[in-house]
Amino acid sequence: MYDHFREAAQSVLNQSYDDVELVVVVDGTREVYDRVVENYGNYEDVVVYCNEENVGLLESRNTGAELASGDIVAFIDDDAVADEKWVAELVRGYEEQDALAVGGKMVGDWVARKPTFLPEEFYWLVGVTHRGFANGSGWVRNTFGSNISFDQDVFLELNGFDTEIGGRKGDANLQGGETELCARLAAEYGETVWYNPDAMVAHKVFDYRTELLWLLDRAFWQGYSKRAMETLVPESGGEEGEFLSDLVRDFVPGRMKRLARAPSITAVVQLVMLIVFTGCVGGGYLYGLVRYR
Repeated sequence: MYDHFREAAQSVLNQSYDDVELVVVVDGTREVYDRVVENYGNYEDVVVYCNEENVGLLESRNTGAELASGDIVAFIDDDAVADEKWVAELVRGYEEQDALAVGGKMVGDWVARKPTFLPEEFYWLVGVTHRGFANGSGWVRNTFGSNISFDQDVFLELNGFDTEIGGRKGDANLQGGETELCARLAAEYGETVWYNPDAMVAHKVFDYRTELLWLLDRAFWQGYSKRAMETLVPESGGEEGEFLSDLVRDFVPGRMKRLARAPSITAVVQLVMLIVFTGCVGGGYLYGLVRYR
């Protein structure tokens, strides 16, 4: 992943916004840390830190936020590339909306190929903003963890991400650290996340993420995680309910109408997979009902 990390890091250093600091947290691999220091150790606007051991994504993000010197902490993953105006567009949300958290749009960088069977409504399975997420800019519950930012003081006052969610600790199949944190943000401050689709980050979708079995497994555990989030954060399920409603009321009927007007094998396959993925999410949700009562 090192070459992909270099591209992600360079995209942050190449931002059009003047005052940007890059904080790199290496998760317990000394050889990688030494390599990062060799490449970036002389940069005045780069901070490099290595965990003593592998502690997982969320704790590493918390460490990065503590090390950062800026007023805003923004998160990006090592398999993503930020648009050059990414930070400027995030900052605009704080300046114009007086927001406490701002997120942006994830677009797909299909490294090898875009699977023709994957409907746009389920792009969230591969970390890409899906059809139906939001109708332009506005307040949302949360955005993807690879394109979300917070007022640093607020982030630290909330004690950052809950490290018991997924990763090395707690339930390894549980996902949704940003969902839980943003629910606490709403509870403590009465405010959600400002979504600016012009703050764009491209997420690399590698071959394995386009394989059907991987996607089905992902859908199942996403459903499981959504049930768990409802238990851990009771007010967190609204957006999933709206998405399901849109799926039943608009997306499926709309696809059927378009299919009737212009029949194609691809359209048929995507309609079938829309139903299959929904069933997998539902199956994971039902399993979650057993685990999280």
